[in-house]
Amino acid sequence: MLKLITSGGFAAACLTASACAQDARTVTEPVIPPLCTTLTAQLTSVREGPYDSLAATDESKLDTDRIQSAIDGCGKGKAVALKTQGAANAFLTGPLSLRSGVTLLVDKGAMLLASLDPKVFDVTPGSCGIVKPGIKAACKPVVSVDGAHDAAIMGDGAIDGRGGVMIPGLNLSAWDIAERYQGKDRGLFRMVVANHADNFTLYRITIRNSQNFNVTYNGGDGFTVWGVRVEAPHRVPHSARPLSHNTDGIDPGNGSKNITVTHSYIRTGDDNIAIKGGKGGLTNMTVSHNHFYWGHGMSIGSETYGGVSKVRVFDLSLDGTDAGIRIKTTGERGGLVEDVRYENVCIRNSRNPIEISTHYAASTDGNSGSRPPTYRDITLKDVNISGGGQILFDGFAQDHRVGVTLDGVFLSDADKPGVKYVTNAGHADITIGKGGSNITPPTDKDSTLSGTLSKMPNGLPSCEARFVPYPE
Repeated sequence: MLKLITSGGFAAACLTASACAQDARTVTEPVIPPLCTTLTAQLTSVREGPYDSLAATDESKLDTDRIQSAIDGCGKGKAVALKTQGAANAFLTGPLSLRSGVTLLVDKGAMLLASLDPKVFDVTPGSCGIVKPGIKAACKPVVSVDGAHDAAIMGDGAIDGRGGVMIPGLNLSAWDIAERYQGKDRGLFRMVVANHADNFTLYRITIRNSQNFNVTYNGGDGFTVWGVRVEAPHRVPHSARPLSHNTDGIDPGNGSKNITVTHSYIRTGDDNIAIKGGKGGLTNMTVSHNHFYWGHGMSIGSETYGGVSKVRVFDLSLDGTDAGIRIKTTGERGGLVEDVRYENVCIRNSRNPIEISTHYAASTDGNSGSRPPTYRDITLKDVNISGGGQILFDGFAQDHRVGVTLDGVFLSDADKPGVKYVTNAGHADITIGKGGSNITPPTDKDSTLSGTLSKMPNGLPSCEARFVPYPE
């Protein structure tokens, strides 16, 4: 098992030369910089059901201008702090933009609450919220980091998108709008969007209840997420109010490299992490010492046409996620995914503990498409699965295959009454490594199996202590 590393970088965690093909930086725990200014809260949060909100009379009292002015006036290497003042703990904001070298620090107990007025986030008039025909849906993010290097968001407070809070005058929340209005008829904001933002950092902050994706990082070199909590309610499809629509946790990609997500806790209504291999692809990423709860798991895709490579995932627990280890794409969005390694992973009570598929949303393209996907050099080592579910190795076609090595990958309760596993494979080449595996994939659909299957060894380390509660 890998040692927990809290500082001094990740290079020492590599067990083999291949395991070191990850974030090429030396990543150490971030440090909160000195302050350039402190802003104190003037509003007090109230509860609306399970959510933090504001009194109706406070919904127009935006703090956007004073926060943005403080950011614009802050020197590089310093931070703007948002702090509580007595009972006042809330700041109400529209879109904010970070500057190079500046940190936004949300202090313990403080909340940065997004405005419920969609117009505040309009890119063009009427483009955010419920969008009328003829208008392109588009919202500004709560915090944007465009071309700013060495910027950061830190602190033990929270940034809250209030996706479940009723919008005044509509009797609908943003998540209700997402369910009712499909296609181009609704615009929902993202919480943090960083584009071409080299050396961007998220440290200790809580990001919650986004209307849409929580954090996206595109086209940058150097992104560190350390000790962060990302959360949205558990989405319940086909219910009266499913909630938490498309609220991915952290989505890096699209021309990015050198990324580390570590010591963090994520529970969302969609992918916990989704690596986006769109234009420019993604390479050199480390995901280490994390805990995932509800959500769609540790995902790559659905865009992989730009390529995804040199990814290392280790010391990860997935407790109750809909999917566990997941690679997903289609014939229209596919490309090469290679040199991806998952090690020391615990998965419990997932419907799809291993889901490696090239037919995500298969009804749209089946086995056709101009961008057929290929997955190769995918390694799962020391993976413990319990609670049943479907195991899938789904290649695209005879010449666009899935190549996977299972090395110490065990269904730890496969012999228990009432626990059911189903394994499917097609256009897949599966190798059993020296550590063995008791997963038995079928070989009747153009699949191969090499190596020796084995029973679960005695004394296999238990995952029980790894499934820790979400830190409320």
